[in-house]
Amino acid sequence: MTSSELRSKFLNFFEKKGHKIIPSASLVPENDPTVLFTTAGMHPLVPFLLGEKHPEGKRLANVQKCIRTGDIEDVGDDTHNTFFEMLGNWSLGDYWKEDAIKWSFEFLTSKEWLEIDKNRLAISCFLGDKDAPRDEESAKIWLSCGIKKQRIAFLPKEDNWWGPAGKIGPCGPDTEMFYWKLNDEPAPKVFDAKDKNWVEIWNNVFMQYVKTEDGKFIEAKQKNVDTGMGLERTLAVLNREQSVFETDVFLSIIKETEKLSGKKYEESKKEFRIIADHIKASVFLASEGVAPSNLERGYILRRLLRRAIRYGKILKMPDGFLSSLIKIVIEIYKNTYPELPQKESEIILIVRQEEEKFEKTLENGLREFEKLKNVFGKDAFNLYQTYGFPIEITQELASERGINVDVEEFKRELEKHQELSRTASAGMFKGGLADTSEQTTKLHTAAHLLLAGLRKVLGEHVVQKGSNINSERLRFDFTHKEKMSSEQIRDVENFINGIIKKDLPVRFEEMPLEKAKEINAMGVFESKYGENVKVYFVGEGGENVSCEICGGPHVEKTGGMGHFKIIKEESSSSGVRRIKAVLK
Repeated sequence: MTSSELRSKFLNFFEKKGHKIIPSASLVPENDPTVLFTTAGMHPLVPFLLGEKHPEGKRLANVQKCIRTGDIEDVGDDTHNTFFEMLGNWSLGDYWKEDAIKWSFEFLTSKEWLEIDKNRLAISCFLGDKDAPRDEESAKIWLSCGIKKQRIAFLPKEDNWWGPAGKIGPCGPDTEMFYWKLNDEPAPKVFDAKDKNWVEIWNNVFMQYVKTEDGKFIEAKQKNVDTGMGLERTLAVLNREQSVFETDVFLSIIKETEKLSGKKYEESKKEFRIIADHIKASVFLASEGVAPSNLERGYILRRLLRRAIRYGKILKMPDGFLSSLIKIVIEIYKNTYPELPQKESEIILIVRQEEEKFEKTLENGLREFEKLKNVFGKDAFNLYQTYGFPIEITQELASERGINVDVEEFKRELEKHQELSRTASAGMFKGGLADTSEQTTKLHTAAHLLLAGLRKVLGEHVVQKGSNINSERLRFDFTHKEKMSSEQIRDVENFINGIIKKDLPVRFEEMPLEKAKEINAMGVFESKYGENVKVYFVGEGGENVSCEICGGPHVEKTGGMGHFKIIKEESSSSGVRRIKAVLK
């Protein structure tokens, strides 16, 4: 089965079950400041999981682009990817465990859909603890589907519980589906979740509870179902492949790497896989306007590109090899994500500039190496960390000089670094439900007024390129080529504070996307919208100062928002400016 066929089958199945198909959201979250990237399909749906009405209804399904960076060091094995696609379906207070589980089983095993042998499946359910009971309900449903009792394991909260993302909020048990990946032998009769030959392919989360501030778990008023099936892992299962890298979303990248390097994939699997994974993730990030830097999203893109270049050096790839691989990635996804071919030249430019910078860094590393009389583990790690030298390159250079490298000490230093990196990543990328506090809601509404003010003062060429909002400040990116003058900044502030003082009403209407376009509603990342959208208006009597497609939290009236103040205006990237602002 091809990736295109799997996407189509999944969406067709859930459409037949009454779900509306919504497009993938951006990899750069619009309304969730707790994460750098969209790491799961639920992130763009946060307001609706919290009770807000979705314009497309209570049953939704899509294929969501995702980036996860906590496991970068694990990329190269059979299952880990930085960029991946998540097939998901949701119930927003509609169907519950029985429908969700039985549909999962039907899609996986029926001849009409994936036709996976149920004898190669195993299930995990929540074990239960002092906060919530053992999930016998899910287990009984699985038994009724024909899953044998020995193949159902009850696991503790760290394995089979989702959330809350913060200290309080929606949460609940989940039930996970596993596939026995060793095709040359039958699956064991008893499911052992610790056996790595069982690969998780699907997860149904039941948001059944709300954790309160006093640490109690109470029944949620709106019970949601949130599911996720990894496209790449499922594709490998369906095609009886041991690794996600042997599927059609990777094979042509690997073949091009063989052509450029003159080496065989089978002889250098880890290097080939890291290059393929990292260039793919880099293409998608660059397509969304992320540029390499030493901060936040830009840091992740820089790390991915430099790691790909380092492993390219090991394979003795030609300089500038990433441009060729970019074209292959775009060819793979051009029909699924048409924005990629539209931005090909922009993506290649971003990557080439980073390649050139890194080449200079490597030259500096070579000079540093020449200063060493002996290469201790700490020296090798410094070359790795500061100059991007893989240990293999350091060993090769040392061998030419007849000296050895203390690889064991290098590994100890690397392990310390990785532990720190994982700890930082766990904090930085721990996804959560977006902040809907009173102050954040005010700042979110202020973002609408800011866009209106910028277009009034600077001109109608201004469009929003992204935002990041928390309870302390608003960060807003917009198209404009020049630094704003002090007078322009003051005019924008006065415009917004004037609207706040007028105490204008804020309301929304649900309408078809086409109608929203007809009334010139502003929107970010248009490709993410479904057939129906929410359009928020600020104004009264037919005179609106703002008209914008949005799904975030908003105040009911502008009065009481506070005094709007721009604290910084700076460049974000080429042709894009960034404003940081507060409400006092």
